[in-house]
Amino acid sequence: MMGGTASESAYRILMGVLESRTGQTLSPNRIWRIEMSLKPVMQRHGIVDLDALVAALVTSTSRQLLDDTVDAMLNNETFFYREHSVFDDIAKTALEQLRVINADKRRITIWHCGVSTGQEAYSMAMLFAEQEARWAGWQIDIVGTDVSYHAISRARVGLYSQFEIQRGLPVQRMVRWFDQTEGGWLAKADLRRRIDFSVQNMLTDRPPLAGPADLIFCRNLLLYFSLPMRQKAFARLRMVAAPQSFLVLGAGETVLGQTDQYVASPRLRGLYEPADQQVRRVAAA
Repeated sequence: MMGGTASESAYRILMGVLESRTGQTLSPNRIWRIEMSLKPVMQRHGIVDLDALVAALVTSTSRQLLDDTVDAMLNNETFFYREHSVFDDIAKTALEQLRVINADKRRITIWHCGVSTGQEAYSMAMLFAEQEARWAGWQIDIVGTDVSYHAISRARVGLYSQFEIQRGLPVQRMVRWFDQTEGGWLAKADLRRRIDFSVQNMLTDRPPLAGPADLIFCRNLLLYFSLPMRQKAFARLRMVAAPQSFLVLGAGETVLGQTDQYVASPRLRGLYEPADQQVRRVAAA
């Protein structure tokens, strides 16, 4: 038995549903959380246990039940300015290099892959909004995608609880860019309009980008992929990346032994560049 009171086949089927829909796998230390995570879904749909849920998924034509089930098993952990040093390095160095690289077209495209409820994308939007004069005349495209319908719905609204708004967000930015309402802290319209959020599966869907991505955030997402899925994900990221671009991974993630598409940036700690980009730089040196 894998956990709880459900049959082992129910757990296996649910894990298969998650992987087929999102590419993510559940590590052994997360399997026990399946039943707890799905209790609200079962209560909402009047389902008594996991075996009954699996039966309903097999026989039901309800897209809502499937979406709710997958969403509940996802880890939507995120917060504003996660790892402040990363955002500082991006603001001070990566964006300045992209500014030089893209000086002719005066456009920068940023893709937040696995954006969850949007805090990371809003963090970048605030960086640009606070340097309005410096980026005057530039087109800054910020796109946030995630497989979770519920997470993207929340990101589009931009409404956060007191706990969420205080997690990583300095007070001065909180009061400047968010309004306190009865339901929580709401991102100002000027901030919301800077980001395009959409539901996408990064393994199967092409992100809604106007052009190649100059800066890609894919943080703490690949941790949940098996190695073959991870390799496929890196290939997808490289496919939409600009020739001279940067990839941002989570602190516990790396490209070593995972892919030959990217290498560590020799200039920016914690960032990665397309491998062929570095080859061209070495050849030109």
